[in-house]
Amino acid sequence: MRLPALLVFASATLGFAASAGETIQAFGHTWTVQQASDWVVENGAMRLRVAGEPAPGQPRRPQKFAILDSKPYKKVTVEAEMKHNGRSLIIVYAWQDKDHFNYAHISTDDAVKQNVHNGIFHVFSGERARISPLDGPASFTEQEWTPVKFVFDGDTGRCYVEVNGKRNPSLEAVDMSLRWGRVGFGSFNETGDFRNVKITGVEREQGTPGRQ
Repeated sequence: MRLPALLVFASATLGFAASAGETIQAFGHTWTVQQASDWVVENGAMRLRVAGEPAPGQPRRPQKFAILDSKPYKKVTVEAEMKHNGRSLIIVYAWQDKDHFNYAHISTDDAVKQNVHNGIFHVFSGERARISPLDGPASFTEQEWTPVKFVFDGDTGRCYVEVNGKRNPSLEAVDMSLRWGRVGFGSFNETGDFRNVKITGVEREQGTPGRQ
């Protein structure tokens, strides 16, 4: 049996580097990104400074996010302080490749008013699809550093998000098709900052169900 993996990122270890425009160094670890120049690591935070949109004719789904270079997790808890510069930020989970991943979209919008915001979404080759309820209030209420906690259990497919210590039905879902993968941070089409990142989890064992 694998023991839980623990990654705790301390602000003192922050740095920045790019390799072939594909990776950055932050919190003492390597992160894969679409383009390294979109990101800056400074003052104890990893900052996405360039917003992204899908190319015309391509499936509408997030483009700008940083994926932790790690083994895939079958169970994971992601904690961080996040500050949005627009309306929303995302936590990516169960990332297996650019066409297969899920993400939590944490927004200033009520889901019932804007159903592609403030929810859990699923990407499986095509357009992103909402997999969480429309019930619940907006998650971000101020443009300040906000504590966020995300929990995923690949054995049950369940996930949920806490913002400022509170859970929201809009940010709870079950997906049994992607039951393991890597995690990351970013935004759908805006910018934002991330700091005090803590990731704990149990690594996926070979043969674990969930898109082999």
